[in-house]
Amino acid sequence: MALCILYSRARVGIHAPAVTVEVHLSGGLPSLSMVGLPELAVKESKDRVRGALLNGRFRFPDGHVTINLAPADLPKEGGRFDLPIALGILGASGQVAAKALDRYEFIGELALSGALRPVNGVLPAAVAARDAGRELILPRENAAEAALVSGLSLRPAGHLMEVCEHLNGTSLLSAFVSGEDSGHDNDPAYPELAEVRGQEHAKRALEIAAAGGHSLLLIGPPGTGKSMLANRLPGLLPPMTEAEALETAAIRSVSDRDRFDPSRWRERPFRSPHHTASGVALVGGGSNPRPGEISLAHQGVLFLDELPEYDRKVLEVLREPLESGYIDISRAARQARFPARFQLLAAMNPCPCGYLGDSSGRCRCTIEQIGRYRGRISGPLLDRIDMHVEVPRLDVSRLGGPRPADAETTALVRARVAAARVLQQTRAGKPNNALAPSEIDRDCALDEAGRRLMEQALTRLALSARAYHRILKVARTIADLQQANAIDSTHLSEAIGYRRLDRGQPHS
Repeated sequence: MALCILYSRARVGIHAPAVTVEVHLSGGLPSLSMVGLPELAVKESKDRVRGALLNGRFRFPDGHVTINLAPADLPKEGGRFDLPIALGILGASGQVAAKALDRYEFIGELALSGALRPVNGVLPAAVAARDAGRELILPRENAAEAALVSGLSLRPAGHLMEVCEHLNGTSLLSAFVSGEDSGHDNDPAYPELAEVRGQEHAKRALEIAAAGGHSLLLIGPPGTGKSMLANRLPGLLPPMTEAEALETAAIRSVSDRDRFDPSRWRERPFRSPHHTASGVALVGGGSNPRPGEISLAHQGVLFLDELPEYDRKVLEVLREPLESGYIDISRAARQARFPARFQLLAAMNPCPCGYLGDSSGRCRCTIEQIGRYRGRISGPLLDRIDMHVEVPRLDVSRLGGPRPADAETTALVRARVAAARVLQQTRAGKPNNALAPSEIDRDCALDEAGRRLMEQALTRLALSARAYHRILKVARTIADLQQANAIDSTHLSEAIGYRRLDRGQPHS
């Protein structure tokens, strides 16, 4: 009898809990059993492993092979355990040096030829392996992603034979150096704000939204630049810290929607789902929970164009994540929590035809039609959007010709935004949009003139307590952009002006 123990990682949300792979050889008829709550893809690994061992000229042991994936109550899925299972069989049968296995963690799917194939969700496993003080051996195609984790000892391989030769000391795997060929630290390239003609009021609102992390709704006729403005918001946000970038990259790593590109790991996400997206597509889900659009937009922007065209029930699922910054997904056998601290940016037409208030006079929508159209967005959701801003049609004379010399660039606005964020981090350790009520009382105090102005606004606009707090937070951000210590009446007046939809229903 022989026993071999080695280590791997499962995938639960954006976490990678440890899995101990135990392989036991005993006498009896040739057979293989696998225990430890493996799902179908894991159960199928015994056939992939057998083929890889035989095609690699290894000896598949006679007798009974028992494979235990511990802990037994943790579900295991995918082909990520192929490599540790194969090495466990070889270690238990004396074909590789079992004493060398304690230093490493192993992840990788095996082809029948013994070649290593990449797997999803490597980044959380790389972070956990580093924290556990072990080296990580994994497929070569996953190396650039895992190398984003600083301080990790990483050894990529292309074939099972290479791993065995490394463990036996005959031919060592080369250590992978982070960023040697991938350009991980290149500055992300974002669309240029100066390309947007006119719309100075909307650009100002975009800057404020970026500086305080505020949600923003753009309202205007078709073709006025709402989508152009939205695409420029990620470039105005401050650069992500390494911790923020790793958390965002980990979400993309475990997602099955997009192939993760390690070279863009510091780029702020910009997600723009179609208005036919389901609630599950937006918040995540499935029998084995996967992140949705709101988590893929973590630390970035979620842009919902044509907001009233979304199903109202789909939009309602945004309310809790907007407040909490995370989403809990619970299924009968699985639970997962995904971070979802996204910046909501939405756009809509002012009426069903899109031309309400346009100088062309094309709109023929009735008050009832406009009310039904805007009624597709619930009051509680609209209340959670900090700023509502009009984006009117531009005069045709402003569309042509060279770019104005005084047009502000993305880099210039981003510098002001970054300076305002430094003030917020120093004062509260968080952006203004995340301030709790007690912190609002402390950081957004008003003078006597400001209190009178707010009382007038509360009376005239019939604002809710939530809208009141959001106006104060926007005013605090406006003051921060001016490096002002206190909120004055001009800051407050501007913040109130960004609550466009609190002023009642416009007439056609």
